Amino acid sequence: MTMASTSSSGRPVLGFLTRRREGGQWHWTDVFTYVYLVLGVLLMFGPVVWLVLSSFKTPAGLLEFPPTLLPLGQIEVQVEGYDDPLPLFAVTMEDGTVKELAQIRRIGIMAQMVDPENPGERVSVPINTREPIREMRVATENYIDPLETFNFLRYLQNSVIVTVVATVITLLINSMAAYGLAIYDFKGRNAIMLFVIGTLMIPVTIVLVPTYLVVTQLGMVNTLWAVILPGAATPTGVFLLRQYMLTIPKDLIEAARMDKASEWTIYWRIVLPLSLPAIAVLAIFSVMWRWNDFLWPLVVLTRNEVYTLQIGLNAFQGELDVQWHYVLAMTVVTLIPVVLVFAFLQRFITTGIASSGMK
Repeated sequence: MTMASTSSSGRPVLGFLTRRREGGQWHWTDVFTYVYLVLGVLLMFGPVVWLVLSSFKTPAGLLEFPPTLLPLGQIEVQVEGYDDPLPLFAVTMEDGTVKELAQIRRIGIMAQMVDPENPGERVSVPINTREPIREMRVATENYIDPLETFNFLRYLQNSVIVTVVATVITLLINSMAAYGLAIYDFKGRNAIMLFVIGTLMIPVTIVLVPTYLVVTQLGMVNTLWAVILPGAATPTGVFLLRQYMLTIPKDLIEAARMDKASEWTIYWRIVLPLSLPAIAVLAIFSVMWRWNDFLWPLVVLTRNEVYTLQIGLNAFQGELDVQWHYVLAMTVVTLIPVVLVFAFLQRFITTGIASSGMK
């Protein structure tokens, strides 16, 4: 009653979190609950916040130790007589004064410094007496350069095509299979369903080589169809949709058949609309599966122009150097579509999974 009145009066539904016990006393279970919730939020969203903030750091900022949360960059100054800008440090001198000096080079535990206002004056100081002078620096080029220079827009387009087309085909094939296993009553139906569920126990690596041989024989290597078609039918999708379709009243199906509706009409105009919550759940799963798939595209795609985003991210990792600033920025880009899909369809998840009996 309290929660209902809170919701109807326009106050936040989660207002019960701020309620206290009678007399305004806090119980130890209340403190434990808040600590548990805060810890859960930090564990879930902390890495994402760190990823987003780090994606705006410069390469030098990513290598700093101890690391900083905000995208701070060390100030560099141009000194007469040196071609490249030099990093600026606040150096504590022997007499206790602090001077701003630019570092020429570091040799072991000593650093050679120069005064930007007096380039002829060089001093050697211990590295523990200097502190880098930083400023807020948002490296937007981490996003601009890959999209303009490294053909990441093409990778993004390929990933969108694979995800959308594969999801549509997955929903169509899985819903048809689920329709047959849920609506029709025939001998061996449960055995077929057990066989479908049993395929979940087969590791992907076991079917990797046979699937590759089939794709090769069909001439689909280095095409997006090689990524789209092999995983179109999924046992998880068939099971989820079949369990949901079992809840549809059989009288409704029989009434449609008595009105001389075809099986396609019953499937398309009656069963599918009633199964939208489960279809939305499967759509979310399919988008995440296709968008984040790495192993199979890595096997069947070897040409740069057909790479997906996940394979494109691998291009920034060389044998001797990893361009972490580009990797982090493009990782954020790959997260955006999944987050948007989940945000728009998340209200169907609880209904769809609860009704289908999937755990």
